[in-house]
Amino acid sequence: MAKRTTRAAVAVAAAALLLTACSNGGSDSGGSAGDEPTTGGTIHMLQNADFSYLDPARGFDGGVNAFYRLIYRGLTMQAAGDAEDPNAIVPDMAESLGTASEDGLTWTYTLKDGLAFDNGDPITSAEVAFGISRAWDPEIGIGSPWLKNTIEAPADYLGPYQSGEHPGIETPDEHTIVFHLTEPFPEFDNVLAQPNAVAFPVGTGAGDEFINDVIASGPYTVETYTPGSLIRLERNDHWDADTDDVRKAYPDAWEFEIGLDGATIDERLMAGQGADANAISGRIQPATLARIQAPDLADRVETADAYCTTYMGMNTTKAPFDQVEVRQAINYAIDRASLQTASGGNQLADPATTITPPAVSGHKDFDLYPSDDYTGDPEKARELLASVGLEDGFSFTLDIRSQPIMQAQAESIQQALAGIDVDVELNVIDTSTYYETIGTPSQQSDAAITGWCPDWASSASTMVPPLVDGRLITDKGNSNLAQINDEGINARIDEIKAMTDLEAANVEWGEFDEEVMALAPMAPLLWEKGVFLPGGNIANYIPNTSMTDLTIIGLKDPSVG
Repeated sequence: MAKRTTRAAVAVAAAALLLTACSNGGSDSGGSAGDEPTTGGTIHMLQNADFSYLDPARGFDGGVNAFYRLIYRGLTMQAAGDAEDPNAIVPDMAESLGTASEDGLTWTYTLKDGLAFDNGDPITSAEVAFGISRAWDPEIGIGSPWLKNTIEAPADYLGPYQSGEHPGIETPDEHTIVFHLTEPFPEFDNVLAQPNAVAFPVGTGAGDEFINDVIASGPYTVETYTPGSLIRLERNDHWDADTDDVRKAYPDAWEFEIGLDGATIDERLMAGQGADANAISGRIQPATLARIQAPDLADRVETADAYCTTYMGMNTTKAPFDQVEVRQAINYAIDRASLQTASGGNQLADPATTITPPAVSGHKDFDLYPSDDYTGDPEKARELLASVGLEDGFSFTLDIRSQPIMQAQAESIQQALAGIDVDVELNVIDTSTYYETIGTPSQQSDAAITGWCPDWASSASTMVPPLVDGRLITDKGNSNLAQINDEGINARIDEIKAMTDLEAANVEWGEFDEEVMALAPMAPLLWEKGVFLPGGNIANYIPNTSMTDLTIIGLKDPSVG
């Protein structure tokens, strides 16, 4: 996710912001991580594009997931970005992680005392059950698929607005909530840490109602929302810090300035004048790299490893991508060295040959489509195309986001594939609607550049399966962009998911990655690293190429700016 680059879906996230679809990774800190934040002041987020959705049942990419942590709470959550293990899952509104039944089919949680929404209404098990059940709504529930994939529900259940209470979720009293699963899933605590597993007041949130009145459960509430321009958050007076072991909520307010050009953002951060000393953003632009080596800026630079994979998904339901030889040919022909250059060079990206990045548990190192220095092997590609009668090439349409780096990446692919007589037409889609568009099979073109991050980085179980499980193809919010539905792949997913030894399972997920790439439903392109430049007054900023934890960031001196 996106984590979605969507998402898990997900991708290199909305606004290239914090960044892609879905879960977590580490950082090599420069200047701010060791600084102690002070309570107070306003932090400014400078970003190019708006968030996909403020509704967590709909949004599912790294940028908006980070934003959700500021205003929504669930039973569990990913640990703080400065924790000893930032990938761990910890209790949030629940007193502890879940208690599983002996057969693994029932999970029980107990809510803490003192939980409330920003209007003062108490949060009970009923509000948690209602919020989670929204994931089943056919229009709203286009975000993280994990709730629907694990909690038992009849096929005709359409969420709380159409079908009423969720039959697979029990609330025996105000503090207890019980989930019934379709099959044992040892990682269910991780499922409830997904952005759509949050509490909502019963009966609220239908359609676009929440945009005018977001009811928050986290430390901040939405004071102002001007789509495409500004989001201002202020403190939620009914949030009790004693019930929250993760969110530090140092600043009094957050301002998200939207619609800024990437070069403008970098210029403002480098200058660091006035309120921009209190600003953060997504990754810096490649053109800015050389300039931030200056002595007065270098101390502020932060870097982060790649926890996401940028890839090109090929729609296997459309000719000629319904032929494995064609998809393999594309994998051979792509010049990943050129893609690396287009993305800012080796400081910002490494060529990707697998779906699972090296930083994620379960990665296996392999390259089924090798070439000298990752420059591509057009001869092998032409040989494969000729084997299926396409020696004269073909043409296809490639969906891309309206972002400079993605357009540069698309042009690199265009140039490489022109060498094997494959003509690529670019379909440029606005960033704010990109993931919804490519996640709607009826609107997909032949291929799309996107990205994927693990929904939890401690396991590769969320890295490859969501992209290739044919049983998860949906009319909206679809992460299987290839729309591949292979019985062997589906059975292999079930086999590994049934393993109770999670370390052994991770080894098998690495093998599975290689098995999937033999069928080539996608072409891994890059593992995009991050270089960031926070304002000089920012403290405890630990960037992450999947999802930066905003809840631990503060200011060194709140009186500045």
